Amino acid sequence: MPRTALVTGANRGIGLMFTRQLLARGGRVIATCRSPGKATALGALAGEFPGRLSILPLDVANDASRAELVRELPLVLGEDGRLDLLLNNAGVLHSGERFGHLRQATLEHSLHVNAVAPLLLTQQLEPLLADGAIVANLSSQLGSIEGVTRFGAPSYAISKAAQNMATAQLAQALAARGIVVLALHPGWVQTEMGGRSATDAPDAVVAGMLQLIDAATPAQSGRFFDWRGQALPW
Repeated sequence: MPRTALVTGANRGIGLMFTRQLLARGGRVIATCRSPGKATALGALAGEFPGRLSILPLDVANDASRAELVRELPLVLGEDGRLDLLLNNAGVLHSGERFGHLRQATLEHSLHVNAVAPLLLTQQLEPLLADGAIVANLSSQLGSIEGVTRFGAPSYAISKAAQNMATAQLAQALAARGIVVLALHPGWVQTEMGGRSATDAPDAVVAGMLQLIDAATPAQSGRFFDWRGQALPW
């Protein structure tokens, strides 16, 4: 269904595909990324879908950048405009981590970008969310504690586990307004982050997640699903 959505990390990969598919469905999108001037693929969508795409700068991990977005949004949405969908997609994956060589700075950066930033951004945008809106946090099955079978990508896995708790906390905080908060695992996606060996096509993954979002109910708020709709263990 057409909706007004805000997508973080919209300049490439899953964020770009979310933007494209939401626009193709007739929606309006506020797409954010750190450097809009360099986001050529995103800029091309503005020409393809005139009048329905706004591109704004946002570094999700930067307090001042988030505050500036909150100040600008009412001008973009209009006086009574509200967001029906917030997609916290922006994230970071540090590769090459090995036990015995872990760095505090890497762990802290992952936690800041992947867990703290989407929590604080959602809090800051709450007044601009419509009653009954959806907040979708792009998580990962690597954030499932029950699913751990090997040592790998520790800063990413730890940060996504923290993000999952943030999802559960937000679900409680926003329940009174009927806002549904979901943690979504997109699979192993053929993007720059996913790498060449990834198995899942971005268009199919995003279409699947949008189906979940469209059908989401308050009973599902605070829960963890993969892109096919399968509930995942914490």
